Amino acid sequence: MAYVARMKKKYQEEVAPALMQKFQYKSVMQIPKIDKIVVSVGCGDCKDNAKALEGVIKEISEITGQHAVATVARKSVANFKLREGMKVGVKVTLRQDRMWEFLDRLFNVALPRVRDFRGISADAFDGRGNYSLGIKEQIIFPEIDYDKIEKLRGMNIAICTTAKTDEEARELLRAMGAPFVTE
Repeated sequence: MAYVARMKKKYQEEVAPALMQKFQYKSVMQIPKIDKIVVSVGCGDCKDNAKALEGVIKEISEITGQHAVATVARKSVANFKLREGMKVGVKVTLRQDRMWEFLDRLFNVALPRVRDFRGISADAFDGRGNYSLGIKEQIIFPEIDYDKIEKLRGMNIAICTTAKTDEEARELLRAMGAPFVTE
């Protein structure tokens, strides 16, 4: 039998039927699901230092389990000494099993390791059912060895769903185990 990610199994067996019942969908295709997760890191100091960029790519690849790619500046900005085409960040787009595995580690391992963690904001939705989350330090992930990092870096995590409204997406993520702040 093929291996199925724990979060995917939870979605199929518990979350999807619960959402179907709560929102009274007529078809199973209307049930919101997680489409992709984009993890990105901006590193403006990497524009001069190619070795630092390689380090960031390596760290993000270790965290996500998929090779990260460098992103380039779209415009030149004189005040930042930035030219169009310079490498200024790193991103990786996760889909399918890697997405489910990353989501599992994010909710159940990494976020609880944040100092004084009370939960993530339930208001960071974009109006179309997508959720964005900022993390201040990459060391909350167990894959990162604290002694080997050059610099503490934050990252943005965007969870893209097929939900039509923020309410549907919030319910989807809550059912998946997102540690939202309870007021």
